[in-house]
Amino acid sequence: MNVAPTAEKRAEKPTQSRYEASLSAEGRYRLLVEGISDYAIYLLSPRGTVTSWNKGAELFKGYSAAEIIGRNFSEFYTPEDRAAGLPARALEVAARDGKFENEGWRVRKDGGRFWAYVIIDPIRTASGRLIGFAKITRDLTERRAAEESLRASQEQFRLLVQGVTDYAIYMLSTSGEISSWNSGAERIKGYKSDEVLGTHFSRFYTAADQAAGEPARALALAAKDGRFENEGQRVRKDGTVFYANIVIDALRSPDGTLIGFAKITRDITGQRESRKALDEARETLFQAQKMDAIGQLTGGVAHDFNNLLMVIKGSLELLHKRISQDPRAMHLLENAQQGASRGIALTRRMLAFARRQELKLGSVDIPALVAGMAELLTRSLDSTVELELRFPLKLAAVLTDPNQLELALLNLVVNARDAMPLGGKIVIAAKQAQLMDAPLAAHYVCLSVTDSGEGMDAQTLARAVEPFFTTKGVGKGTGLGLPMVHGMAQQSGGRLVLKSEKGQGTTAEIWLPCAPAVAAAPPAVSESIPAASIGARVVMVVDDDTLVLNSAAAMLEDLGHRVFEATSGQQALSLLAQHPEVDVLITDHAMPNMTGAELVATVQKISPSLPIVLASGYAELPLGLATGLTKLPKPFTQHELANAISRAVPIREDGDGYSRRQTPEIAEGDEQA
Repeated sequence: MNVAPTAEKRAEKPTQSRYEASLSAEGRYRLLVEGISDYAIYLLSPRGTVTSWNKGAELFKGYSAAEIIGRNFSEFYTPEDRAAGLPARALEVAARDGKFENEGWRVRKDGGRFWAYVIIDPIRTASGRLIGFAKITRDLTERRAAEESLRASQEQFRLLVQGVTDYAIYMLSTSGEISSWNSGAERIKGYKSDEVLGTHFSRFYTAADQAAGEPARALALAAKDGRFENEGQRVRKDGTVFYANIVIDALRSPDGTLIGFAKITRDITGQRESRKALDEARETLFQAQKMDAIGQLTGGVAHDFNNLLMVIKGSLELLHKRISQDPRAMHLLENAQQGASRGIALTRRMLAFARRQELKLGSVDIPALVAGMAELLTRSLDSTVELELRFPLKLAAVLTDPNQLELALLNLVVNARDAMPLGGKIVIAAKQAQLMDAPLAAHYVCLSVTDSGEGMDAQTLARAVEPFFTTKGVGKGTGLGLPMVHGMAQQSGGRLVLKSEKGQGTTAEIWLPCAPAVAAAPPAVSESIPAASIGARVVMVVDDDTLVLNSAAAMLEDLGHRVFEATSGQQALSLLAQHPEVDVLITDHAMPNMTGAELVATVQKISPSLPIVLASGYAELPLGLATGLTKLPKPFTQHELANAISRAVPIREDGDGYSRRQTPEIAEGDEQA
């Protein structure tokens, strides 16, 4: 059953219907336009007078409708734009083309400016008559500020990249074409931007790397892993090669699509050379430390071996006096003595390498020395080897030990001979030259021995001066020849330089310092004094090695002397206090707790007139030893021991008196430490 509506409801429905019906299409559009606040939408007359004004226009420009309607829209333009006639031109373009669109600065009521996006559309009747314009303005100040900030940031980044000169920074397409180029790339690679833009970056690689596909591999790895880094050779525009550190980063869009690569190249040629020089310096230091350690070991072994040889040599000498005249026994004894002599020669070589041999420095004329041993050198060579001497007419004398130099030269000649099994030529030459990395560079003489033999490879050359290293095979060399030459040269203040290439022969150069222009004449050496001329004496022998001590005591007793033995400096001082009748003290130097030099200093304070003989196998002894101290090299023979005592003690005269000789002299060929 239908129920009639109430009076209230009947009244409401007709009211809404009348309101909606009263809204024409034009009214609805007006409500729509006036309700928009994000856009300024208003109408202009054909001459630009404002005829309508919406809420958005009021918000943007600051004018109410009552304030602006009836005024020309040119008031929203800047004075500069008005002076340029921009408002009139905008209307003209809109009327002519059907639309005017632009961006620019506009002015609010309070004088503030904002960046506006403007569209002006002409309004025409059905017949085409212009009756005004519809103008839409949008405030883009914030967007423009963001764009300007982005643009400024991009410009700063561009200036930054362009300003970098130590790195080549440029962009590549996905296929490797160059799309940007900074000043660092121009400096490092030598190309200007117009020479490389659009070309493939593989042009910077060497021909070998291009053939191996290195550029494509680099891009593939960068695309796969996101980054590729490597070091290698690159080529400049002028064709020169440099070492580079390169980094390639893949560039991708937000959706992950590969859009290109960023490539950074750094020239590391200088760093590489510095690193190489540092590595070489470290290797040189390592070799020097190794050789020094070997030298210390060799010197210690030689010292101990010297002591053993002295025991053997001394015992054989005493045995030689007592053995029967059995020819076979004498032959065996002589063989043993020769073996001991060869052992002594070997220890001298070891000490030469360790720079602890006893050098007798003097002025040496090299051409005269070589001429004097020419016959010996010739006899040392085969008939298939030719020997040639090349010396300048004038050559400065050198400061070295002539005997050791002869031995060194003989070693070098024999080595050269052995390097030429099928024969060849050996040239001995000398020149006065500069040693650039040494003090007093002009005051050196270079004595060289050059052969035409097999030569040495780099590995063999690097080890040539190592002790006991030899390429001659088992039983054909001790491996101490070149180390001995090296030690002699170093101890003389020079050096040994080896130059060799496989198949190109070898040159060994001994650089020696020139002798002073006026060399002092060597001190006169007194003739050996027979042991009998000093008579039987009371001798104290000090040595921490009991074998050496017993051997020396036996030799002294065989000479008729009375002997006290001490195995340490402290024991020697105690015995001297108990036996003031001691005529001479013979002491070893290398002893624990109290060295021979320290014992000498103590004894000379207690008994300054007591003659002392210092025995040592080393050349290097502490400075400050007393003047006139007699030195006896180890190992020594009985004859050398007797001569040392004869030089150290006063000569006995007839009767009870003594007559001291002049200041005791250093043993023949010896030097004071």
